[in-house]
This record gives sequence, structure tokens and C-alpha cells, in this order.
Amino acid sequence: QVQLVESGGGLVQAGDSLRLSCAASGRTFSNYVMGWFRQAPGKERDFVAVINLSASRTYYADSVKGRFTISRDNAKNTAYLQMNSLKPEDTAVYYCAAGGWGMHVDSYNYWGQGTQVTVSS
Repeated sequence: QVQLVESGGGLVQAGDSLRLSCAASGRTFSNYVMGWFRQAPGKERDFVAVINLSASRTYYADSVKGRFTISRDNAKNTAYLQMNSLKPEDTAVYYCAAGGWGMHVDSYNYWGQGTQVTVSS
């Protein structure tokens, strides 16, 4: 089992930045690909970003490419999502997930409880 806890969400204005953190406990963090997803009210959970075990490879959804950066610190068992130039359409609950490489929810075995990000215009 891997337990994931997100933090860092909040209410910001368009153009602001936020950094989300995902603290992991349980099994070895460095054995898992880490992903970030988001879910807006009434919509499906969408892929945002993924990072491989060694942080040598990342991939982003087109909607966040160039604005968001995923990273991880295996010594601290923590993954991050730096979000810059936020837009109102980025408003959602953000989830981190641990599992294998992929852009679909089915690629991940473990999920956090989510953190709310609200971007006002």
C-alpha cells in the first residue's frame, strides 16, 4: 500500500502560481511512476502530468504544457506540481497518483484524496 496526501491547493487569481505537493508513505516511493490528474465539477478525471521513477522523463497534457512542471524528490518521498500562469479553466480538484507510466486513470493503483484549486478571473 502507498498512502498519498496532497497539499498546496487554494484560491488564486488568474496569472498567479501555486505549487502542489504529494507526500507518500508506505511502500518505496521511488518504485512508482507519479502522476497528477484533475477533476472539475461534472467532468471526468483528466490527466495533467506524469514523471518516471528517476525524474528523467516527464509528459504533460497539451492544456498545461509550458505552464506546469512536475517533479519529484525521492529522498523526501514527495512529488510536486508547479503551476504557473494559472487560468480559470484550471479550476478543479487535483489528485496525485502512484502506479505505472500512463496518461489514463487505469495506469495508477494509488490515489490521494485531492486538493482544491480555484482560479478566479
